[in-house]
Parts: sequence; C-alpha cells; structure tokens
Amino acid sequence: MTLIHEVRAGGIVLNETPEASVVTLWGEIDIALRDEASAALAGAFQRDLPVIVDASEVTFLDSAGIAFLVQLCRIGQDEGLSVTLHDPPAVVSEPLGTLHVDVPVAH
Repeated sequence: MTLIHEVRAGGIVLNETPEASVVTLWGEIDIALRDEASAALAGAFQRDLPVIVDASEVTFLDSAGIAFLVQLCRIGQDEGLSVTLHDPPAVVSEPLGTLHVDVPVAH
C-alpha cells in the first residue's frame, strides 16, 4: 500500500507574543491556504495589539494571497492597530505598491 502525503508549498501561521500578533508567511501563498489565512486574520485582531507580518520567506503570491494581505492591512487601519510588514521580498511589496496599500516596512 502506498501512502500519499500532502506536501505544503507554503503556509500562514499566527504566533502570539506579549507585544504583538505575528503573522508569518512562507513559500507559496495562494488559494490553498484560505483556511490558514482566515484563522490568522481572525486571531490577529482579537488581541488589540500591533500586527507584524513576516513575509521574508514568501516565494509566490497569487491574487488570494494579495487579497489576504490587503484585508490584513485594511482591517488593521480600520481598527486603529499598527500593521507592519517585515522584510518583504519584491513578490510581496510590488503588488501591494501597485494597489497603493500603504503599510510600514521593517527590516
């Protein structure tokens, strides 16, 4: 019998620190991660703390991934919470710039 293991090409996870909610993204951020994106989005704003998005390991971003980041930034603005993008590669920063999503970047 052959077992097939699902190999995830990317991921989204929320880590809670005392100072911030840290949303870490890696690999390919696409529609396949919609459940992880929804969970991270909901959890990030329940704590009323700044949100740090660590996108330093993202290698691909489709329209669903872009929509997730835009939602994260817009909800943060609406809630009056700081949202910072940590060390984004061009695959992340260029689409956000094209859409005029103004999010502070930290390196």
